[in-house]
Amino acid sequence: MPVYDIFSKRSKNQEAQGQPEIYKYDELPQEFRIQVLHIWDDAIGCYFVPVVYSGHSPSPANKVWEFIHDALAREHGMFCLGNREHDPKVQCKEFLLTAKPQRTLDIIEFSFRAIDRIVRDMSTYLRSPAEITQNPDDAIDELNHRFREHRIGYQYVSGKLVRVDSQLIHSEVVKAALKLLNMEGFQGPEEEFQRAFEHHRKDDHKEAVSEALKAFESTMKAICTIRKWPYPPNATAKPLLDILFKNGLIPTELESHFSGLRSAIESGLPTISNKMTRHGQGPQPTTIPPHLAALALHLTAANIVFLVEAHKACK
Repeated sequence: MPVYDIFSKRSKNQEAQGQPEIYKYDELPQEFRIQVLHIWDDAIGCYFVPVVYSGHSPSPANKVWEFIHDALAREHGMFCLGNREHDPKVQCKEFLLTAKPQRTLDIIEFSFRAIDRIVRDMSTYLRSPAEITQNPDDAIDELNHRFREHRIGYQYVSGKLVRVDSQLIHSEVVKAALKLLNMEGFQGPEEEFQRAFEHHRKDDHKEAVSEALKAFESTMKAICTIRKWPYPPNATAKPLLDILFKNGLIPTELESHFSGLRSAIESGLPTISNKMTRHGQGPQPTTIPPHLAALALHLTAANIVFLVEAHKACK
C-alpha cells in the first residue's frame, strides 16, 4: 500500500528538527500500533468463524492467525492474548494495542515472520478468499517505513527485528556527533546532518547520502572558519581535508600514523556520494539501497566526531 505524505506528518517532522534524539526504543505510539493493524488486515487477511448454514467457509488466513496467537500465548505463559471469547485475530489486535512495548515488539516480529514465510507461500487461489491485498515484501517495506516515520529504532530484517543503533552505532557515534554539532559555530552542519536522517526516514536515500556529505564538508568549513583558515567557498572534501592537515589539526608527529585514517576518510563518504549522487546518474535512475544510506550516515557521524574532537584538542 502507498505511504502518503500528509500535512500533519510534515509539521511533526519540522517540529522535531534540531532535537538531538534520533531514535526511541521503549515507546510505541498508538498511531504506530494502529498502522500495524492496517498492515495485518491487508497482508494476513480476515478470520472467518465457520457457522453452519451461514455461507461462510473458514478463511485460509485462519490457520495463520491461530498460529500467531497460540505460539505467542505459549511463549508468554498466557492462556490467551485477549478476551477468550474473541477469535485469534481479534485477540492479537487487542494484544498489539495494549501490551507493553517489548511484548508488542514480540508480536510484531512474530507476525511479520509469518507474513514473510507463511503468507508468502500461499497461492493466489488462497489469498483471494482470505481478502489479502498486500504482498509480503510491500508489507515489510511499509512496516520499516512506519518505524522510521515514528523514529522507533527498529527494522525488520531477515525474520528479526534489529535495533537501528546496531547498524548506525547510534548511542556511541550518532549521539556524540549531534552533541558536538550543538557547539557554537556548527549550526550549518547540524541542520544538514538532521536533514540526512529525515530523508533516510522518508526512504529518500539519495538525498540522505547527499546531505550526509554536505554535513561532513560543512563541519570542516566550520572548523576552518572558527580557526580563520581560508578556504574556497566551493571547496569539496579533499581540499578541505588538505587544509586541516596542513594547519596541524592532526599533530605533525602523528601524521604518518594517521595517513591510513586520512585515506579512509577521503575514500569513504565522499566516494559513496560522488559515485551515487553528485555526478549525474546517466540514462538509468540511480537507486541507493537503504544499507548504503545507513553506511553514509554512519561514516558521517564517525568523521564528524573525529574532526570536532581533533579541533577541540588542537591548541
